[in-house]
Amino acid sequence: MKGSSVLFASVAAAAASVGAAQAETWDMPLAYPATNFHSENAEVFAECVREGTDGEIDIVTHPNGSLFSGNDIKRAVQTGQAPIGERLISAHANENPLFGVDSIPFLATSYEESEKLWQAARDKLAAELENQNLVYVYAVPWPPQGFYFKKEVNSVADMQGIKFRAYNAATARIAELAGMAPVQIEAAELSQALATGVVESFISSGSTGVDSKAWESLTHFYDVQAWLPRNVVFVNKDAWDGLDEAAQQAIATCGDKIAAEGAKKSEELSAGYLKTLAENGMTVSQPSDQLREELAAFGATMTDEWLESAGEDGKAIIDAYRAQ
Repeated sequence: MKGSSVLFASVAAAAASVGAAQAETWDMPLAYPATNFHSENAEVFAECVREGTDGEIDIVTHPNGSLFSGNDIKRAVQTGQAPIGERLISAHANENPLFGVDSIPFLATSYEESEKLWQAARDKLAAELENQNLVYVYAVPWPPQGFYFKKEVNSVADMQGIKFRAYNAATARIAELAGMAPVQIEAAELSQALATGVVESFISSGSTGVDSKAWESLTHFYDVQAWLPRNVVFVNKDAWDGLDEAAQQAIATCGDKIAAEGAKKSEELSAGYLKTLAENGMTVSQPSDQLREELAAFGATMTDEWLESAGEDGKAIIDAYRAQ
């Protein structure tokens, strides 16, 4: 009997060893701090995948650009340097205009409208990602975007010559239209860029303002609600194809779960971020009527430009969005 027990224990240990050997560790680069809600979503997603695959896939997150800088994450996953990653997809609108659909100014300015636009665009974006050796998993919106300045701004004329942080084609184009000087800065570098005067203004959510402690360098936030850009999580297609169907389904199910929970969390946190900005001394306000009208004109111009560059696929997305 004793010999049987020893044999059983040996077999069990061997089986456990084989299971451990089959487990895959997936490093997941993230561009934002560990305390940012997108990074927190990624942690919840990773735990969901661990449970859903019985430990077969162990996703380890690397926030704040510690593994790859934000600008390098998509390429790293495409080429297999990382099996999975998260990226602000509009930062790659220069590759394909469809990637910038969520950053067309004043087209979709609420969470409800943002979700409708994304549903209209998702299949075409997923197909384009697949063409680039990537498998779409989920996307979560940032809170609505507003302007940060170090002075009172009531019109576009007040923006002339300001050094403006750009993070995608849309923000660079707004700077150009407003007579500002765009400077490409990743989120992880924003605090230093503000402190050293490399930039003196930016457009982003309240979340980024809190992450970067914008109040240490800037004084005003204008809640223009320009758009709700999305972070997209994608998997290297070769890594995806190497999984069995059960593991793929588990990842997809977790992605759907985090997409829904993440959007809800973003909306719940949005007002709190603006409150934090105000509590730390920033003037948080709505834009003046003049500024609102001038920005709306920029939005109309940029919508026309996007439709021209995005062709039939772009037109189909906007038509489907507006038909809802």
